[in-house]
Amino acid sequence: MTMKNRRNLNSRTEFTPRVESTLTRSELRHTPSPASKLGIYLCAILLPAIAQAQDTAEAVVDDSLSLWGLIQQGGWAMYPLGACSLAMFFLIFYSWKETGRGKFFTSAQVDAASRAIAARDFIQGQTAINETNTLLGRALTPALAKLSVSHEKAENLFIENLEAEENSVSQWVTYLNVVASVAPMIGLLGTVSGMISAFQTIGRGGMGRPELLAGDIGEALITTATGLVIGIPAMIAYFVLKNRLNTAMIATAQAGSEVLDAKEEKAYTSSS
Repeated sequence: MTMKNRRNLNSRTEFTPRVESTLTRSELRHTPSPASKLGIYLCAILLPAIAQAQDTAEAVVDDSLSLWGLIQQGGWAMYPLGACSLAMFFLIFYSWKETGRGKFFTSAQVDAASRAIAARDFIQGQTAINETNTLLGRALTPALAKLSVSHEKAENLFIENLEAEENSVSQWVTYLNVVASVAPMIGLLGTVSGMISAFQTIGRGGMGRPELLAGDIGEALITTATGLVIGIPAMIAYFVLKNRLNTAMIATAQAGSEVLDAKEEKAYTSSS
């Protein structure tokens, strides 16, 4: 064998292991390792659990955003705040009904009583003013009994009775002002209670776990918001009803003075 043939043979021998090693590395590169297989199996197992956990979390979030969820999260302060809200609705409805113009007097009532007083028929005047159960009738009837004696005494008695009737009506409007003042204070008390609970949770080692603080902070914020939601409309309704009551009382006082002055106007007309 010549020297040239030996060199060719050696080069072929050296090339063959290189090709085999290259093929072996390529096959190993595309063949999954045991660790990769374990990762695939774990992903297949954990993905459904993760998806279920996400659905559960969404359900919890949706429940916490519902009205009942907010009430539960607000804690103990939501019960007195609920009572304040019911009281607010009742007082607004009742006070609006009691401050209506028909509860104070009617034009027909005033006209009939004025005609009777002008004719100096005081008994008929009392009957006419009492035909309808109104605030003017309750305040003016005792005054008409003294009108035949003294106009001044009758007018003073009418003013006293009118103030007493006004106090009996305005007390319901005043209660609405109490609700408007108390509801935000209860909400603030709930806020303080929630913050105290939050600090206690932090003291027990919950600083690094925000989910433990979420309930206490939620209680603090929800109670404040609820107190303001009740207090602001109650305050607005109080001023509206107070103005409505004052307007009705001014009109009632003028109507009563018109009835009492009918006697003096008749006397002045006769003397003229």
